[in-house]
Amino acid sequence: MDPGRKDGPEYLTNLEIETRKRELGRVATIAESKLDQLFAVVGGSGCCVLLTDRDGIVIDHRYQMADEHAFRAWGLGAGADWSESAQGTNGIGTCLAEGRELIVHRDQHFMATNIGMSCIDAPVYGPDGEIVAALDVSSARADQTEALNGLIAELVRQAARNIEADAFQDKFSDARVMVVSDSSDGVSLLATNADDIVIGATRAARRAFDLQSFGNLKPIPLGDLIGRDSASTGFARAQSAAITRALIRADHNVSLAARELGVSRATLYRRMKRFGIKG
Repeated sequence: MDPGRKDGPEYLTNLEIETRKRELGRVATIAESKLDQLFAVVGGSGCCVLLTDRDGIVIDHRYQMADEHAFRAWGLGAGADWSESAQGTNGIGTCLAEGRELIVHRDQHFMATNIGMSCIDAPVYGPDGEIVAALDVSSARADQTEALNGLIAELVRQAARNIEADAFQDKFSDARVMVVSDSSDGVSLLATNADDIVIGATRAARRAFDLQSFGNLKPIPLGDLIGRDSASTGFARAQSAAITRALIRADHNVSLAARELGVSRATLYRRMKRFGIKG
């Protein structure tokens, strides 16, 4: 690859862009509001916001209409290819290749035609733990400082994590989704079915619980994962949970709870005592 190459940017057709959008699926739709929110913060400083697919192809963007000609001349429009194989070291392509957040500031770019830009990027992970997109904020301003890049990087990171969280909850909309933790690595979310079996986990949760890095999870009991009391049997835990739920639904009216569970009031009192459940 010749870093001095001076041919202008090439763009995919609108049909090709729409095809890639469809392949990205719900993530592309969910990301739209996040792009709007991010651009509302950084757009006034002359930045553009881009979303690419996993191949580094720009499929959505936000910039001031007055800057459209300039940004497209820089290759910052929908349909541009920012993979490392096309551009060498750059914010989008290197972010996707290395799977990490990064800033490529001006002359850190490989191609000479890109050294006037600063690019701040974060990968976007899908519900199955694999990288599906990259979120980018780019600027060609000569006075864009590394300090400002650092501030923008935190906004990009948070927006990417928000896309991940919303996409995860969208996929598991019929399941119970719980927040395990929130760290710089992202929001740890677990999805469980009605039997408290974990059927999904975000990338951060997979890392936190040492689960497989990507793909469909092998079902695992929630209690096994978060270390609940192992002294009682799984059946006993299920009974205790069922009684607690019935009491809550009945507003702690034992007679109503017993009726829901299909047992006598006396039987329910005995089981409550056994499990240490207060009425």
